[in-house]
Amino acid sequence: MENWIGAAVWVIMGGAIGLAMKLVVKNPHETPGHSTLLVVLGGFAAAIGGMLGVGIFEFDHPVALSPGGMAGAAAFAALMTWVYRWGVKGLT
Repeated sequence: MENWIGAAVWVIMGGAIGLAMKLVVKNPHETPGHSTLLVVLGGFAAAIGGMLGVGIFEFDHPVALSPGGMAGAAAFAALMTWVYRWGVKGLT
């Protein structure tokens, strides 16, 4: 049960990072709907990053709510949402 709660924390944290990235990377010609997309992309990226973080850093005792899992989730969510915002900004 602890790993499911940790994975849910990753997804929620990734959504919050996605919304924060909307504030960090400004886009003057933004169309509606990007907030929902950033939350979904951030949550998905956090789940992938959290699994990678647990797999790389916490191989002795793999639990989702570990420093490696949380750092991996935060880093990958920030990276992927930044890449998305940077790419959309470059299209305009």
